[in-house]
Amino acid sequence: MIGGIIIGDEILRGKREDKHLVKLIALLGARGLALDWAQYLGDSPALITSTLKRTFASADIVFCFGGIGATPDDHTRACAAAAAGVELHLHPDAEAEMRAHFKSEITQFRLKMGEFPRGSTIIPNPYNRVPGFSVGDHHFVPGFPIMAWPMVEWVLDQRYAHLVNTRADAEASVIVYGLYESLISPLMTDIEARFRSAKTFSLPSIGDDGKRRHIELGVRGTPDHVAAAIVEMKAAVKVLGGTWEEPAAAG
Repeated sequence: MIGGIIIGDEILRGKREDKHLVKLIALLGARGLALDWAQYLGDSPALITSTLKRTFASADIVFCFGGIGATPDDHTRACAAAAAGVELHLHPDAEAEMRAHFKSEITQFRLKMGEFPRGSTIIPNPYNRVPGFSVGDHHFVPGFPIMAWPMVEWVLDQRYAHLVNTRADAEASVIVYGLYESLISPLMTDIEARFRSAKTFSLPSIGDDGKRRHIELGVRGTPDHVAAAIVEMKAAVKVLGGTWEEPAAAG
């Protein structure tokens, strides 16, 4: 599975709007991959450490955004070390990157940003050469999108090119009127039983006018299964006494 962790009190308190989740989904989707879970964490060392201990124990690929600076509210580097049971140390590759960029302006404060859990590998930062780091399949990048997103792309292309699904999953849906989810639930179960790759979904809505209830009923999976399943869904909706229409085109 692939997960995302976004760290920062500023997000939980509404001072900043998170943009990483949507972008991570897009970067994965462009490679035929999908995000399985995501979690937001505040700047609590105990919470960050316990979360990383749990995810380190899994086989998940995890992208972690934020908290790898050198100010007192940046806890992620130390928490990752604690969760992994190792000490922080100045990574020689990180030091070389930062000395090459900052030259005579390098300071001990800046070098602290290159202190990573022992055994880490670095993630190059094309913006200012202050790298992120990887601990196994956990990848830690800054909270700044201009830095973080190219770094995530680098990780995906350098570490996980073998996972890229060139036959990416397809998705199809219809807007259903006149039925409740309790009526379409057996249909969804039947579709998933008969189409191996299919994952059905239903998204009920009240409607903009507050009156016209409807459900977006759909399926994701391999293109051949999706194409067959959506045809059967449309027919089954009519048999159940409902009506359907195609969803409005995005944009």
